[in-house]
Amino acid sequence: MSTTTELTEPGTPKSSATDPGRAGAAAAKRQRTIGPLVLRLHFYAGILIAPFLVVAALTGLAFVFSPQFDKIVYAHELHVDPTGTARPLAEQVTAARQAHPDGDLATVIPPVKASDTTKVVFNLAELGEKQHTVYVSPYTNEVRGTLTTWFGSTPLQTWLDDMHRNLHLGVVGRHYSELAASWLWLVALGGLFLWLRRQWTGRRKLRRTVLPDLAAKKGVRRTRGWHAATGVWLVTGLLALSATGLTWSRYAGANFDILQEAWGGPRPTLDTALPGGSTGGGHHGGAAPSSGDITITDVDQVTIIARDAGLTGPIQVSPPAEPGAAWVVAQNDMAFPMRQDSAAVDPVAGTVVGRTYFAEWPLMQKLSSWGVSLHMGYLFGLVNQLLLAALALGLLCVIVWGYRMWWQRRPTRADRTAPLGAPPARGAWRQAHPAVAVVILLIAAGVGWALPMLGISLAAFLVVDLIIGAVRRGRTRQVIPTSPAPRAGTTLTR
Repeated sequence: MSTTTELTEPGTPKSSATDPGRAGAAAAKRQRTIGPLVLRLHFYAGILIAPFLVVAALTGLAFVFSPQFDKIVYAHELHVDPTGTARPLAEQVTAARQAHPDGDLATVIPPVKASDTTKVVFNLAELGEKQHTVYVSPYTNEVRGTLTTWFGSTPLQTWLDDMHRNLHLGVVGRHYSELAASWLWLVALGGLFLWLRRQWTGRRKLRRTVLPDLAAKKGVRRTRGWHAATGVWLVTGLLALSATGLTWSRYAGANFDILQEAWGGPRPTLDTALPGGSTGGGHHGGAAPSSGDITITDVDQVTIIARDAGLTGPIQVSPPAEPGAAWVVAQNDMAFPMRQDSAAVDPVAGTVVGRTYFAEWPLMQKLSSWGVSLHMGYLFGLVNQLLLAALALGLLCVIVWGYRMWWQRRPTRADRTAPLGAPPARGAWRQAHPAVAVVILLIAAGVGWALPMLGISLAAFLVVDLIIGAVRRGRTRQVIPTSPAPRAGTTLTR
């Protein structure tokens, strides 16, 4: 028994191979469809980009559960047994400073739960973007440990994040994740188009589209059913992952920033200037513990004022960045990104002197914030994590089934064997309407500009494909012998 070596489009008459007239009619009909073009693109994109998607799915799956890993690996630093009444924040910051005398105080992050430690963060020039975070028991002022953090992420979470974003290869490694995100949406939409085109006819259309054909015999048809039906369930999530992943990629992310500026502008800027030129350092006497020009005892007053002003949930308290500036208290709730207000607080006057509200952010900035939280698994907590895990596992299954179909399509007859199935036939462009082809080219050019990694890789694929096609045509002409003209009076027989 042999399996087909070519991928065929739905609607092609099975008898066209033996009926030249019907074959010609079918060919004429196929010349006005983009189906073969989408099929060829989906096939090659799936084969070539799938390895990058596998790596992204596996590393993303590991990262999404990093909060749970943190609770195990850094249990001593992150958690304490609630005993008694919490001590003033100023005492905890003083204890952290005594254990970590170097660096400038960057932020103080009060505990959210009774079992959480207080995080006191210090900037050091030699750490670059990273910081030292000192973890202090809010009940005893005990320093539980110090970790090198990156935007609040623990070393383990930072390691997993780097693995997902760049495979620990730095800037060069970021190309892999951008390539995967750039192609993911195109592969997903192409597959959805092909499946709907094949299935959306006759009765029970919805059932046949969203559920695999369990009655199908073992082989390509059954595998394709699982591959496509699962993809239908995943497509919305995959599109969201692709879009949110691209927002902070190297090249497409820069273009996205331009789009944000053009469509809504930047986020509101918090005015931290104190009225009347006050220093904001506090005037509580020389005995107050301080860090440089910062009066540490102000941290408790600032926190109380901010809470009274409505800044609930997780917050981070930052000392004045310069003389004459106020303290800054900012909500930083990734699980509920609607809570991202901030306030500038004057501890001397006991007032809020500046305020920004998340509700006033431009729409594009809000969508970006929600998208980042969604992509990282923070939005709404465990529910988001489980959905992302299901997406990653589903994507891995779809890829495995896709490669399995490639294997199952290989010819197995004794006189025609091949290690893998043949790709869709060439000439797909000729089967599309000229006007449609022009539109597709214009769209591809625009998308290629917006997503440079997609544009460059697509152009490279087209060039290689054209070269391979030209080489094969040349070999075919060399192999076919030229037959001499028949002599007069002879009869050609078959």
